[in-house]
Amino acid sequence: MAIEQEIKPVIEVRNVTRRFGGFVAVDDCSLRVEKGSITGLIGPNGAGKSTLFNMVAGNLAPSSGQILLDGEDITGEAPHKLFHRGVLRTFQIAHEFSRLTVLENLMMVPPEQPGENVLAAWVFPGRVRARERAVLERAEEVIDFLKIGHVRDELAGNLSGGQKKLLELGRTMMVDAKVVLLDEIAAGVNRTLLNDLAANIERLNQERGYTFFVIEHDMDLIGRLCDPVIVMAAGSVMMTGTLSEIQANEAVVEAYFGGSATGHATTRAGGAGA
Repeated sequence: MAIEQEIKPVIEVRNVTRRFGGFVAVDDCSLRVEKGSITGLIGPNGAGKSTLFNMVAGNLAPSSGQILLDGEDITGEAPHKLFHRGVLRTFQIAHEFSRLTVLENLMMVPPEQPGENVLAAWVFPGRVRARERAVLERAEEVIDFLKIGHVRDELAGNLSGGQKKLLELGRTMMVDAKVVLLDEIAAGVNRTLLNDLAANIERLNQERGYTFFVIEHDMDLIGRLCDPVIVMAAGSVMMTGTLSEIQANEAVVEAYFGGSATGHATTRAGGAGA
């Protein structure tokens, strides 16, 4: 009889606490992000979501506890090291290279390009050209996938908020990502482009097996994309389940909405703070 092996989550947070002086922002928090999932993270303002996200992304180190990637301890590792391990993130306010084109922004992403080394450019020009062709082909594929060819040669600083979010998503496609952390992708995006963003996230998840971990206040978007959904309150996980299960839990509704869930299922709950 075969023994079933436990599947390790892509991201596992174990009893993580983060203190800022006497203030405890994240308090003995544990959660899992399973491979191939789109896992949502919601909660009222001050719940500790952004602090937790920043610890997973390497921008903050926990005061105590562990963060694992595919079972390996990555606690406190710097963002650039996590990038090489396949942990990528987007930001609530897009971080584009405003004076480079969309195509150039994408081509900047892959690491260790030989053309970045002056000596290599002189000694191995053929290798440099081959790598540049491969990166260009990947960038063109990403542009086609996201259907943003009409802004291919536009300066990134001239894009709308939604287009910048699409570009950030595209940059995560330029390398082999294990998990993509999405921070408030709905912020500042009109509904048409938000639908495009959501559709591309679904395609990346379903067609390419991307794993996403999503902080979001837009309940429509959470309901469309995320299963499971993790609720944080007062620095800890309060509940994990589907959005409908969460909305049916009176304790969660009271903590999150401050009252009945009726009429809140399709609203933007809370604010941008976390």
